[in-house]
Amino acid sequence: MQKLNFSAYEFRVKNSENKLAIFDVIRKKFVLLTPEEWVRQHVVHFLHKERNYPLSLISVEKVVKVNGMNKRYDVVVFKPNGSIDILVECKAPEVKITQETFDQIARYNFQLRANYLFVTNGLSHYFCAMDYEKSAYVFLRELPLYNVNRD
Repeated sequence: MQKLNFSAYEFRVKNSENKLAIFDVIRKKFVLLTPEEWVRQHVVHFLHKERNYPLSLISVEKVVKVNGMNKRYDVVVFKPNGSIDILVECKAPEVKITQETFDQIARYNFQLRANYLFVTNGLSHYFCAMDYEKSAYVFLRELPLYNVNRD
């Protein structure tokens, strides 16, 4: 798989029926290794190993209702109280991050109300803090480190 703009992490990969699969430490199973999944697994390791978020607070690929329709988020990091801290949108490396990508995550976030947004294709990463009073997001250089006492 393509080298991404993350630290080097160790992954368990296997060949099953001539298809590569990668072990997801959150779902605790092997999943088909697509370019987007490669990015998603790097994001999980980045959040856990670089930003210190506990694996127990990270959720991967779950369905959420947005305007009455079922949508699937890539990664969510919860706060210990169960509210959403970070909403992550992962794209395959060949997919450019555009305004449409931000619009997609913003639509999801209307329902979810995360504190931070993280959009990545594995090569380019964008971090935003939400400002709900101004209905805006503020770009950040990086995501905050995990802190159980933050807000």
